[in-house]
Amino acid sequence: MSRAEAAPRVRRSHWLLSTIAGATMVFLYLPLVAVAAMSVNAARFGVAWKGFSLRWYAQLLHNQVVLQAALNTLILAAVSTAISTVLGTLLAIGLERFPWPRWMRRIVDAVVYVPVVTPDIVFAVGMLLAFEAVRQAMGGLRLGLATMIVAHVTFQISFVALVVGSRLATLGRSVEEAARDLYADTWHSLRTITLPLIAPGIVAGAMLAFTLSLDDFVISFFTSGPSSVTLPLYIYGSLRRGVSPDIHALSTIVFLVTVTLVLGLQLFTRSPKEE
Repeated sequence: MSRAEAAPRVRRSHWLLSTIAGATMVFLYLPLVAVAAMSVNAARFGVAWKGFSLRWYAQLLHNQVVLQAALNTLILAAVSTAISTVLGTLLAIGLERFPWPRWMRRIVDAVVYVPVVTPDIVFAVGMLLAFEAVRQAMGGLRLGLATMIVAHVTFQISFVALVVGSRLATLGRSVEEAARDLYADTWHSLRTITLPLIAPGIVAGAMLAFTLSLDDFVISFFTSGPSSVTLPLYIYGSLRRGVSPDIHALSTIVFLVTVTLVLGLQLFTRSPKEE
């Protein structure tokens, strides 16, 4: 087949793929756009447009239950992200920069990937059973914000380790080996070379962990207590009583925060060549 004959087929394929991609994006984001539109609709009931209004956003600022749920969500996300970022970064450095026997490295890699591929419902039930076993053995353990933080950290570590590990693999070891040739010890090389070079990966891993914690429902639902309601749990409980404009506004805010974090994640996960 000549180039002249192949060119029309390539153009037709490009047009078809572009159409499918556009339709997929519309399918994914049209419901979210509809929720955002209803959040600025003056109508309290129904979907008929009654005019533009921000009253539902203003009403959220005076809802103490929503404010407490937002505070719980931020505390949970911030504390679990801080812990998982430190542990995940150390895990990634340990895997990528220290020698491991091949068989042991495969086992450790499998352990790191398990929380990523395990369904949330299975992971949540496992965490609940683990907390119950601890309560039976030691007593005094109650479900609440502390147990939620532990549960979130256990799955966030893997995501941070994978992001930071990919950054380490991209950078290679040449700069660190040059530092060793100049008589830099392990701690000095780690502090002045490795950590600054992988800082974008650490920030990206932290943002990913924060986003996952912010949007998590299933694991939070199984490990939460009566006084540790987060925004996803509040939205779920409110939907069972009926959809209101307040929920549309709250869902839109959560979505915008998530999109902002994802865009920031894309910024920090660029390869060194792109930077």
